[in-house]
Amino acid sequence: MTYFNSFEFSLRNLYFLLSCSITVYYWIKNIFISNIKIKNFGFYFILLLVIVLTIQLIGRWITSGHFPLSGLYESLLFLTWSVSIIYLYIEKYLQTEFIGVIIGPFILCLVTFTEFSLPLELQSTQPLVPALQSNWLVMHVSVMILSYAGLLIGSLMSIIYLLFEKIIGLYSPIIKTTKSNQIGLYFQLLDNLSYRIIGIGFCFLTLGILSGAVWANETWGTYWSWDPKETWALITWLVFAIYLHTRLLYNWNGEKSALLGSFGFVIIWICYLGVNILGKGLHSYGFLTN
Repeated sequence: MTYFNSFEFSLRNLYFLLSCSITVYYWIKNIFISNIKIKNFGFYFILLLVIVLTIQLIGRWITSGHFPLSGLYESLLFLTWSVSIIYLYIEKYLQTEFIGVIIGPFILCLVTFTEFSLPLELQSTQPLVPALQSNWLVMHVSVMILSYAGLLIGSLMSIIYLLFEKIIGLYSPIIKTTKSNQIGLYFQLLDNLSYRIIGIGFCFLTLGILSGAVWANETWGTYWSWDPKETWALITWLVFAIYLHTRLLYNWNGEKSALLGSFGFVIIWICYLGVNILGKGLHSYGFLTN
């Protein structure tokens, strides 16, 4: 145990350093020195981050004897891992590093909050409480975290859309007129990418809520108890259901969809962290109430 703690401490230092390097690289490459010759460094930094997080998660799995998703710390590690994996695919698919300007700081914020804001008792491996000793743990929690990762990135694409639109409109009128076709294609790409990722995340969220209901019935004898976490999961589901509904039936796109997607970004964090850390309900960790 002592050896693993020392090893994990080194891993934490490494992926914090990597997350800082990722942010610095994307900002230097895309904002400060746009004509710099190096490329793909951010991709490989994030790939290395994924490898380090994978090693840590596997190590905690071996040490604790159960899948490492039993607490807030481990779920944040898995969320960071999931966000990084999804972004690797996006960068490979788009062949552009511009989105890393937002994703890099987002990953850094996740890592910083995980490592420096949570109490030590939440970071240590603990045996599973009886309610979590179920095969549903892996199914339900992993699917929910994957849905959060997809919805967060899709919402971030909406935020990038709005920010980029604001920057182009206010500070680059010449670029807007001389390269309108290219910029229009880029806006369309961001809009479609946000829509597709949110659609996938919504499917995972639906599956996660359903699996949670089945697990709750097995554990507490009821499918739905209006626990604060359940309530906010339903609110999150409704927000993104409205997002998809307006796009499919009312042909919403562009700024209107981006505004709704950006609103969803806030709702996800309330559902994931806001309810949990305040110590309310069956899903809480409650360290803010101590």
